[in-house]
Amino acid sequence: MALNTNYRTDLEESMDDFSMDNEGLITALSDIAKINQLLGGNSITLNGVKNLLKNVPKNTEITIMDFGCGSGDMLRMLSKFGTKNNLKFNLIGIDANEATIRHAEKCSTEFENISYLKEDIFEYDFSKYKIDIALITLTLHHFKDEEILKIMRVIFNLVKKGIVANDLQRSKLAYRLFQMIIFIFRLEKMTANDGLISILRGFKREDLEKFTKDMGFKKYSIKWKWAFRYQWIINKL
Repeated sequence: MALNTNYRTDLEESMDDFSMDNEGLITALSDIAKINQLLGGNSITLNGVKNLLKNVPKNTEITIMDFGCGSGDMLRMLSKFGTKNNLKFNLIGIDANEATIRHAEKCSTEFENISYLKEDIFEYDFSKYKIDIALITLTLHHFKDEEILKIMRVIFNLVKKGIVANDLQRSKLAYRLFQMIIFIFRLEKMTANDGLISILRGFKREDLEKFTKDMGFKKYSIKWKWAFRYQWIINKL
């Protein structure tokens, strides 16, 4: 069957099941974290955070909330960055899967400025938190277009400074290269299948431009980054 990347696929990933609680999930979370580190995906989010912090005094406490935090590897990287640069970070991870949150907490026991919440973004009232920056890394592609618009509107109304989204480019080349990664690193079946579906659920620039226009965001940037990612920064200031 020919590979078609003209439109986002409706295929579902195993990890879309928020009740999942097994070793396959933990393996997939670990694999995703390793691939992100290997291909430099985490740096895309870090650079976005740096962009939003340009005019913020170093003695100011910054609350960063990571929606769809997974194993928490992004927050741990930010914690290390904050410590190294004398920045006061309050880091909060959100995920709807209880097993994912348990795994993230287990991996983050040495980081005093990281906490986690098991909550559904569509149902939980986040207004009690004073959120400066929101992160959405490899999360938006799990949702349909209308859900993405709802999520982004909710988060935009919560943050003071802005949003950093980091997600997959939908392309045939990215798909074929990930097939090579599956073979080289002998990825588990769940990681492999979900990874390929993730790419087909990813985005083209025109998708992100349309979301931006539909929501009326004025200050934003959309940049292609290696490896086959888009960095989408929405600045609220």
